[in-house]
Amino acid sequence: MNIALAQLNYHIGNFEYNTQKIIDNIKLAKDKGADLVVFAELAICGYPPRDFLEFDEFIGLCETAAQEIATHCNGIACIVGLPVKNEVLAGKDLYNAAYFIEEGKVKAITKKALLPNYDVFDEYRYFEPATQFQCIEFKGRKIALTICEDLWNINNNPLYVSNPMDELIKQGPDLMINIAASPFSYCHDDERVVVLADNAKKYKLPLLYVNQVGAQTEIVFDGGSLAFDKEGNLLDEMAYFKEELKVYEVEGDVIKGYTHKTHRTITDIEQIYEALVLGIKDYFVKSGFKKAVLGLSGGIDSAVVCALACRALGSENVMAVLMPSKYSSDHSIQDALDLVKNIGCEHEIIPIKEAADAFDSMMAPAFKGLPFNLTEENIQARCRGIIVMAMSNKFGYILLNTSNKSECAVGYGTLYGDMCGAIGVIGDVYKTQVYQLANYINKDGIVIPENSIVKPPSAELRPGQKDSDSLPDYDILDKILFQYIELKQSSSAIIAQGYDEALVRRIIKMVNTAEFKRYQTPPILRVSPKAFGMGRRMPIVGKYLS
Repeated sequence: MNIALAQLNYHIGNFEYNTQKIIDNIKLAKDKGADLVVFAELAICGYPPRDFLEFDEFIGLCETAAQEIATHCNGIACIVGLPVKNEVLAGKDLYNAAYFIEEGKVKAITKKALLPNYDVFDEYRYFEPATQFQCIEFKGRKIALTICEDLWNINNNPLYVSNPMDELIKQGPDLMINIAASPFSYCHDDERVVVLADNAKKYKLPLLYVNQVGAQTEIVFDGGSLAFDKEGNLLDEMAYFKEELKVYEVEGDVIKGYTHKTHRTITDIEQIYEALVLGIKDYFVKSGFKKAVLGLSGGIDSAVVCALACRALGSENVMAVLMPSKYSSDHSIQDALDLVKNIGCEHEIIPIKEAADAFDSMMAPAFKGLPFNLTEENIQARCRGIIVMAMSNKFGYILLNTSNKSECAVGYGTLYGDMCGAIGVIGDVYKTQVYQLANYINKDGIVIPENSIVKPPSAELRPGQKDSDSLPDYDILDKILFQYIELKQSSSAIIAQGYDEALVRRIIKMVNTAEFKRYQTPPILRVSPKAFGMGRRMPIVGKYLS
């Protein structure tokens, strides 16, 4: 039996697009000699559909699309994910399900049992968990079909009290197939390989796994579909960050033509780079946008975002706006211009001195001679926000936010100033990782000027300002932030590792008191196991840890 895995990039709620893509790949798989082609979890509607699932019409369109797809399954069968109605009144109204379609008809329905409700996942909000399990019979073989999380309850600290495979294995299956929408983080591919290998080893069955690829607002899917033998050895690994269809010949309990291989070796930074490029590209394509605008300061953050945007959208579609203040150094302006020259994007120079002076003059009577402080710094940042938003409104550009994760964490940014934008490109990338990204971008030649990388970071909103005036050294700050945000360690646990107590408590207080700012920032492309946004939900007025 020849089984094709179709690793595709779907668009949430775009039924015409998704349906045609699925049909095209059914034809392609058939041309390649496949007997069965497998698509990803909720492929018909895209993942995650979120509250679209609350619309009856949306569910009806999923079913209509599935029936259209079925008409093309002649001489080839398919497995495709979609939401289906729960006909029992008690419980949630929907199942996260998959259709097995053969000879133009839905022959079997598999329903997801283990519904993740952590981090970016919110499936129990919408779906009822399955309680009955049945293998699919096809061409004299039994297939144990599961959906994503159904194979993830295999570690030493299980989240669920049962495993679908423990029931399916009693029916004597010949093969496991798992369809998934498994989001990217820079460490998740390693975890995924281990978990799936453990399933193949535990149940003594070969396993074919298909994942989605592409970005849906802040969530990126990296693909990397996999094949394992019945001993849990990795046999094949499909492409990462791009679409691919591949056919596997399965004879008995053997996937033929492959020998054992090791999981690909790729650095975290290279993965983050590819994920951010894909995230930018899909945000624009799926939203119907073409051109981006960003403020270019001459610093490393905006330089990295500009380089990523040019890779994703083409340099001709990126507008960099230089907005020097009266405190901006000549070298910062030159660094920004050098980047523009290296990268070939459009640019404008719009100084903010006149606007900032006007605000100072306008506010002078109300401020009653009080000294210059953070207020005037923020006015300058908001002047810049007005300018880039004006460029966005006038020319239809979409504003890219350039704040990094370290800044987002401690609130080192100005609401309605440098924190504005439609999508946060590096808001899940710590400052120390931004430097690594810059060096990666420069690996084949200078794109980001060396001076942007080596000079001390500064907002340049007052004379001689440096980030280190307000923040601890980034090498220390990022390590403490990682312990608190990604590893969820308390202040006492972090202090016990040898960090200065006063510093730890100061940093954690900064993170917690900045929560109200993060509620008002753009969606942030997720590349880490714990990103700000839908995957990290903290109360604004909570006292604990403050």
